[in-house]
Amino acid sequence: MVAALALSAGAAEKTDSLSGWYYRLFAPLTFYHSVANSQLSIASDNPDEVSRAIDQALMNVYLKRPDLVKITQTEQQESGTIRQDLIDQPVVQGVEMVEQAEPLPEMPEAEPVEVIIEKPVFWKYKGDGSLQFMQNYVSNNWYKGGESNYAAVGTLTLEANYDNKSKWKWENKLELKLGFQTSPSDTVHKFKTNEDLIRLTSKVGLQAAKNWYYTLQVLAYTQFARGFKANNEQVFSDFMSPFNMSVGLGMDYKVTALNKRLTGTINISPLAINYRYVDRTSLAASFGVKTDRHTHSLTDFGSQLTASLEWNISDNVKWKTRLFGFTSYHRMELEWENTFTLKVSRFISANIFLFPRFDDANNYDDDLGYWQFKEYSSLGFSYSF
Repeated sequence: MVAALALSAGAAEKTDSLSGWYYRLFAPLTFYHSVANSQLSIASDNPDEVSRAIDQALMNVYLKRPDLVKITQTEQQESGTIRQDLIDQPVVQGVEMVEQAEPLPEMPEAEPVEVIIEKPVFWKYKGDGSLQFMQNYVSNNWYKGGESNYAAVGTLTLEANYDNKSKWKWENKLELKLGFQTSPSDTVHKFKTNEDLIRLTSKVGLQAAKNWYYTLQVLAYTQFARGFKANNEQVFSDFMSPFNMSVGLGMDYKVTALNKRLTGTINISPLAINYRYVDRTSLAASFGVKTDRHTHSLTDFGSQLTASLEWNISDNVKWKTRLFGFTSYHRMELEWENTFTLKVSRFISANIFLFPRFDDANNYDDDLGYWQFKEYSSLGFSYSF
């Protein structure tokens, strides 16, 4: 009863003298040293009756119910005391300093851009030309005989090719060759032609597969000047005598091999028309044309094969070859041109030209039959553009 009254009185009056006791009443599980000292001392130093009653009540709890005491005043003070060493210790920030990054460069203000739209270029042009010279000297007393001679050959090749980067192609090639030679033993002619050609090849193609095209090819050729033989005034060939034109419908294959060093085309025309015209009536028979007063031409239907390849054997050696074959299943014409070029410098080159030909519409030769052969070697200037 005394403890209850003491608790009630302590909770009712909260003054400066009883402030410590007020907190003790709300923490009855704490053992306070002042309570034990006040009750066990002979003379109490606390004149306040209320305080003495509270101490007596707490002491009664300590003695009868020690199981309720969970903490002592010393432990309570230690747990609630602020560590002075932590207050006095300076606070050190754990910030690591790094090198300051350079500021971003100032970007210039964007200037207006002028947009130019160019029309696609579908046409490509290229060409090459050469002027080759040949000289052969033989003394009058040379043990095998023979005679000195001079020769020159000029060539020009022009190409204009159309490619719309889709499926259509149109290739055009114009080849011009003209050469002359001298021969002291020829008392009739001061010089004669040894190379004479005008040839146009035009081919339109529609792509069928990766390297295959449906094509219509036109091939036409003749020569510049009259052709003679030594010590003979007879004309053996002339401009438009003969004139040959063939039209073939078939397939064209684009060749790319040997790491793109071998390029070109192979054309197969199962349906072809070969037209031959001879303006000089006296020459018609030698070219297989049976003439009368009203006709100077020959027309055949058959099949045709054309191949044009270029192989860069090395940086200085190149081989160009052209194969043309036509058959009407009654007569046959075959030409195989080969040009080997050795590049000496940028503008100087040496050429070897080999040209076997078969034509059973011409006159038969006792030694070679219907075969013909031509060859020459030369050294001179060359230029590509």
